[in-house]
Amino acid sequence: QVQLVESGGGLVQAGGSLRLSCAASGNTFSINAIGWHRQAPGKQRELVARISGRADTNYADSVKGRFTISRDNAKNTVYLQMNSLKPEDTAAYYCHAEDRYFPNGFWGQGTQVTVSS
Repeated sequence: QVQLVESGGGLVQAGGSLRLSCAASGNTFSINAIGWHRQAPGKQRELVARISGRADTNYADSVKGRFTISRDNAKNTVYLQMNSLKPEDTAAYYCHAEDRYFPNGFWGQGTQVTVSS
């Protein structure tokens, strides 16, 4: 199985930046892709950004041009650089590993991002 630990959340003013980290451990060889998702109170969880094993990336329209997903294979870590943050980016952010052997994949515990206006 795979364990995911997120870090880097916090409180920031609108227009500021944060970098989230998702550190993977365990059977990381079976991971096909890792995505960052977020969930605001009263809203459904949504995919924010995703990076595949070939480093192909895709983003939600709402974050294109502001967020960048990247990875460091040596550290088994995926990052989400978030710039020009807006109050509507406030949410709990979760990373999710798509695993070839476990259809539901694996989730981290989440990290809170709060953007003040």
